[in-house]
Amino acid sequence: MAKGHRSQIKRERNANKDTRPSAKLSYARVSVQKACFVLDAIRGKDVTTALGILTYNPRYASSIIKKLLESAIANAENNNGMNVENLYIEECYANKGPTMKRIRPRAQGRAYRIEKRMSHITLVLNER
Repeated sequence: MAKGHRSQIKRERNANKDTRPSAKLSYARVSVQKACFVLDAIRGKDVTTALGILTYNPRYASSIIKKLLESAIANAENNNGMNVENLYIEECYANKGPTMKRIRPRAQGRAYRIEKRMSHITLVLNER
């Protein structure tokens, strides 16, 4: 068990908090594999380049991730007072979410399962 008063413990925990601007989208209706194709293309790039890549990427996940990136940029400007020209994507990853299970009728009375996968996508920015 931790030592000290409850307020002291909370103060120490908040001191270790991550102050980098970020945005998280939970329950995105795209599988982790498909989201990672797009995330790999923008990882480590500066924000303006990443927005250009996402704008002209034909994949469905790129439209979702573009909105998420714009949200992270707005968080950096408004909450942290950072300059947009200096921002780059430090971390971006997709974690597995819940799976919706559906039934598809097949030949001879059989039923096949269709799995509609979801993911939780996270973007973390930082200044150069």
